[in-house]
Amino acid sequence: MHPKNRLDALTDGIFAVGMTILVLDLRIPDDTAVGPDEMSLLRALWALSPKFLPYLLSFYVLGASWLSLIKARSRGEMVGEGYAKWSLVYLLFVTLIPFSTVLMGRFTSHIAATVIYAANIGVVALTAFLLMSLLPDPVRDAHWLDRRVSLLVLLASCLLTMALSFVIPGQALWALALNLGAGLVVRVYRRFAPAG
Repeated sequence: MHPKNRLDALTDGIFAVGMTILVLDLRIPDDTAVGPDEMSLLRALWALSPKFLPYLLSFYVLGASWLSLIKARSRGEMVGEGYAKWSLVYLLFVTLIPFSTVLMGRFTSHIAATVIYAANIGVVALTAFLLMSLLPDPVRDAHWLDRRVSLLVLLASCLLTMALSFVIPGQALWALALNLGAGLVVRVYRRFAPAG
């Protein structure tokens, strides 16, 4: 058995560092010629625009994942060996998000970059879903359902992104915008799901 609060502290630290590292790739390269006129600076900033979408998506995914983690509560203070080990696997893939974000930002139109990025986020969603299943004595409130459905929507949008990358590699990333509709999916599910 392991104290859950120690895993939570490690998780908070890794999310804080991961979210901070994301921004490091948003910089104008040193070899970029920026003259004294404002237009050259604006052109250099505009050249960074392909990196902003992966940055914003990654920040959103990490932020939403962290918020979901702190809301998924357990009545117990200890977790089993399986939960602890899968937590480390989960955190391994969280720490890879800055790498896959940089890769996506630099090689937006490449299939491999899109697949690696979407797969990274998808594995984070999948392991988070598994962790919810391993959480000892969870509080199964409304947030519990919201989180599980949101993780499934995230996983589905990652699979769609990977499939679309072979057809429209430069635009496939927009499939991740489906996550903005996760709340609607939850409301529809609640309305039509059997009670109990």
